Amino acid sequence: MVDQRLEVERIAGACGAQVTGVDLAGPLEPEIVAQIRAAILEHQVLTFPGQSIDDAGLERFTAYFGPFGVEPFVEGEETHPHVISVIKEADERRTANFGGNWHSDWSFQERPPSFTLLHARDLPPVGGDTMFANQYLAWEALSAGMRRTLESLRAVHSARRPYGPQGTYADRRKARSMKIQAGEAALAEMVHPVARVHAETGRTALYVNRVYTIRFEDMTERESAPLLDYLYDHSVRPEFTCRIRWAPHALTMWDNRAVQHFAVNDYDGFRRELHRTTNAGERPLSPAEACQAQAAQ
Repeated sequence: MVDQRLEVERIAGACGAQVTGVDLAGPLEPEIVAQIRAAILEHQVLTFPGQSIDDAGLERFTAYFGPFGVEPFVEGEETHPHVISVIKEADERRTANFGGNWHSDWSFQERPPSFTLLHARDLPPVGGDTMFANQYLAWEALSAGMRRTLESLRAVHSARRPYGPQGTYADRRKARSMKIQAGEAALAEMVHPVARVHAETGRTALYVNRVYTIRFEDMTERESAPLLDYLYDHSVRPEFTCRIRWAPHALTMWDNRAVQHFAVNDYDGFRRELHRTTNAGERPLSPAEACQAQAAQ
């Protein structure tokens, strides 16, 4: 193996770093993988410029960070089923793009993804950036009284808005280049704590998002809406964010347990294709549940 020296440079005050000095196309030494894991836990978002890898290479790199996640509603590639092609064709004008609202990937699952990885294959000349918002900072910026209130609350997550029978992607004219299967399965609900303790860092993050969070547990949607709307807006304040400008062959990975992300839809008339994988995560725990789990060890 080639001797590699990792270099990590922050790209914004809130989160995000660029990583150079490593070639992801081949096998990596355990020490390098450990350094990358430490960097993602510290910075929440990492971008690796100029990584010429194919789908097999993307799967190999993803597997260093845990088992693959389960990808509902979107079909993977035939030869590499863990890889999703995120595509918007040049003629798909004035249509929603995949990931085009603030969210944490698949938060409606019992074990939502820990990491998501995205590799650039075909890009518009300008536009198509991805934004990220640090949810540790979102939690820490809340008042002490609000944090006390939220620590005991749980929220209901569901895929019904984008993937249900009446959802955004039930209309095949929306994101028609994607292999999306909307349907009744998206009506299922999952409950998670609003204050989520990260399983590796021990830090608390705000864990609600506009796409998948429906209401608070034991409350109606109408009762939940005022506070949830406040939290949606608060969680993505500009000072919590960083912005990744894609370049050819760049790979970006992020920690869904600590950030939300948003794919900017500002490239009508141009084609954009990126390939995506996820790692399976763990069941989200509240501060009280995390304390109990630690005490039981």
